[in-house]
Amino acid sequence: MGVGETIRGVVKIFTVAVTIVVVAVPEGLPLAVTLTLAFSMRKMMRDKALVRRLSACETMGSATTICSDKTGTLTLNQMTVVEAYFGGEKMDPPDNTQKLSAAVSTMIIEGIAQNTSGSIFEPEGGQAPEVTGSPTEKAILSWGLQLGMKFSETRSKSSILQVFPFNSEKKRGGVAVQVGDSEVHVYWKGAAELILESCTSWIDKDGSKQSMTPEKVGEFKKFIEDMAVASLRCVAFAYRPCEMSDVPKEDQRADWVLPEDNLIMLGIVGIKDPCRPGVQDSIRLCAAAGIKVRMVTGDNLQTARAIALECGILTDPNVSEPTIIEGKTFRELSDLEREEVADKISVMGRSSPNDKLLLVKALRNRGHVVAVTGDGTNDAPALHEADIGLSMGIQGTEVAKESSDIIILDDNFATLVRVVRWGRSVYANIQKFIQFQLTVNVAALIINVVSAVSSGDVPLNAVQLLWVNLIMDTLGALALATEPPNNHLMQRPPVGRREPLITNIMWRNLLIMAFYQVAILLTLTFKGLTLLRLEHDNPAHAEILKNTFIFNTFVLCQVFSEFNARKPDELNIFKGIAGNKLFIAIIAITVVLQVLIIEFLGKFTTTVRLSWQLWLVSIGLAFVSWPLALVGKLIPVPDRPFLDMFTCCCPGKKEADDGKEDSGVKNIEVV
Repeated sequence: MGVGETIRGVVKIFTVAVTIVVVAVPEGLPLAVTLTLAFSMRKMMRDKALVRRLSACETMGSATTICSDKTGTLTLNQMTVVEAYFGGEKMDPPDNTQKLSAAVSTMIIEGIAQNTSGSIFEPEGGQAPEVTGSPTEKAILSWGLQLGMKFSETRSKSSILQVFPFNSEKKRGGVAVQVGDSEVHVYWKGAAELILESCTSWIDKDGSKQSMTPEKVGEFKKFIEDMAVASLRCVAFAYRPCEMSDVPKEDQRADWVLPEDNLIMLGIVGIKDPCRPGVQDSIRLCAAAGIKVRMVTGDNLQTARAIALECGILTDPNVSEPTIIEGKTFRELSDLEREEVADKISVMGRSSPNDKLLLVKALRNRGHVVAVTGDGTNDAPALHEADIGLSMGIQGTEVAKESSDIIILDDNFATLVRVVRWGRSVYANIQKFIQFQLTVNVAALIINVVSAVSSGDVPLNAVQLLWVNLIMDTLGALALATEPPNNHLMQRPPVGRREPLITNIMWRNLLIMAFYQVAILLTLTFKGLTLLRLEHDNPAHAEILKNTFIFNTFVLCQVFSEFNARKPDELNIFKGIAGNKLFIAIIAITVVLQVLIIEFLGKFTTTVRLSWQLWLVSIGLAFVSWPLALVGKLIPVPDRPFLDMFTCCCPGKKEADDGKEDSGVKNIEVV
């Protein structure tokens, strides 16, 4: 043997070895992951969801619980005052002040106009006033206009001395105003039951101050409960008169704390914020998908219960703690108690942003993948702590948006559910691609390794394997990574943190397809000349023809296998295929290129043209993949992952795995 032949032999062996390594390494997986994430991100934008962190797409698909705000997410955020209780009587309609004295009406209007963070623009020419501010402020200011309030005129009659902005912890906001030369009114507005606790008297319809007797307290509480049962947000108005001598001098006023006790109750309003259309269907869809929706709101328990029943979060009106719990009660529990209670909570009322943060931490410690919504600056810690932070695009502050992973542009809970669908689609598409790729990998490796060991030659040369690699990686990623979501994805439970990426169903499908492809191709490798009746042909031509037929059959098997990978756990592999035009286009391109390679690029790929009979045989052998996969899907698989069965046999590995800390949303294990 000459030196040249030896070098050529070494180069050939090296080329085959490198090619096998190239085929074996799944370099197309990062491409598939990036493609499906980017594709989903663009599609989610059309569904009113702006993804700020790419990996959040896939994480959202694994969410096991959603902690949602009420106002603007579950409800329309279109608040109106529908009930009012002033002067010790119910006002019917709520803007009817005929029974109230002029002094009481003036005080109510002054409290509304001065104790607000909103504003009213009153255009000239008799046009309707424009009300701005938070939804609650807009509702109260609009009600004030119905009472006859002239906003600018009312504010000009008194001067503001000190403001206590609304505090989410205390659930109230106040203002001190100077009326005349020496009279000062301190107005408070906030959660009805909390304001009521601070009141020692109340104003009747004639403007007389009455003592707050236990009977009157019970009457106010009954009215608050009745409004709350009707799913109304209850806001109370109270004031306290002071003398100018009680007010610090102007240079010392910055540290002045407005008096919060011995208040005089003016009255209570009930504000209606209707549920969003379709929110019940969205919550039912979440329940079917194994996702528990929990409502976290600042409203009192009765209002929260009524809204939760209306939305479908609660089904039994008689539930008690810990299913429905107050933020203060949850806050006072120990860390261990909070974790035990957190799983059972469906509604948290009178909650502060810190209560939401404690709930998120407790749920994560219980192993949940938590998605949480937030719109305020104080929600930033909870949004940052959650696995997926979802801020509101309309009502959300910039701080909340910066702390979130996804921005819900229309503040709608239904959009949030669509994000879950896309997230599950991302994970499912990655699994489809892995099943397809591993099938090709296993078959190509076994065929070439067995052939190389047994005969010293391989049926698939370097160029042919690189073409297979192109089909498997680039074109396969494009075809399978862009599969749109379907309703079937929302009928399965979420993927756990430590569940293996390759499921038992995938193992079953993969092994059946790989075994079939290896069986027919090895048979053709060793018995192909006889089966194809090429014994009497020129030996060199017969060998090339056999290898061409093997290559063609192998590629067509991957084309048919790509259809099987679309639906790993469904019998109908063609369901929804018309909606994925890119998949159809890539299959068509693959087939056309394969025909061109076989028929016209033989010199480049070391192939020869095939007769139409051999083409039909290749197609027939590849077609068997479909009925074989159909039969394979009827074979049941155990619920317990194969990996767990393996770790039972390896106690050391199991202990090592148990000792690992979760560093991300899921510990993805590829076996």
